[in-house]
Amino acid sequence: MYIQANQLVTINPIGENQQKVFDAWAKEKNLFLTGSAGTGKTFVLLHLAFKAVLDKGQPYDKVVIVRSLLPSRDIGFLPGTLEEKSDLYQDPYRILIRYLFEMPSEQGHDVLYDKLVGQGSLEFYSTSFLRGQTFDRSIIIVDEASNLIFQELDTIMTRVGQDSKICFAGDMAQSDLRKHNGDRDGYHNF
Repeated sequence: MYIQANQLVTINPIGENQQKVFDAWAKEKNLFLTGSAGTGKTFVLLHLAFKAVLDKGQPYDKVVIVRSLLPSRDIGFLPGTLEEKSDLYQDPYRILIRYLFEMPSEQGHDVLYDKLVGQGSLEFYSTSFLRGQTFDRSIIIVDEASNLIFQELDTIMTRVGQDSKICFAGDMAQSDLRKHNGDRDGYHNF
């Protein structure tokens, strides 16, 4: 079964700040969102992105989620394949996506994320493995951007290809960088 735009639930902005996000999106702008945990930054971006990607009249083919694997930058020491190592970091998106789509059964929700990946509508990347990538016809969501150093942000921005849009979401109060090595987060400086 191919996941389609008509399976998306209707989401309306809650509050003035979410309305600003919807308005900026409608103007085809790249977005830079900051806000406290739980304000719906990632949820709203995913909804708007899938609405555009699954609409055949739009120029986008896929949603690309990019996230740092901090605090596990030493991910190479974890057992398993790259996919298994990054799977833990994909779980929040698996959960959010369940709330974005109407599915005929609970089993449908269980496999929704994997179906979106399988049909080419969704990709997940760690910032550690972006070099050499170019994302054309994509909506790139850079999540937990407050955990990125400036070099990672630069790498991400240089991956944006033709007919693509990039959106950053982060909470400057939630940077894990200082806890690990005293770095100032690149998002703050950006």
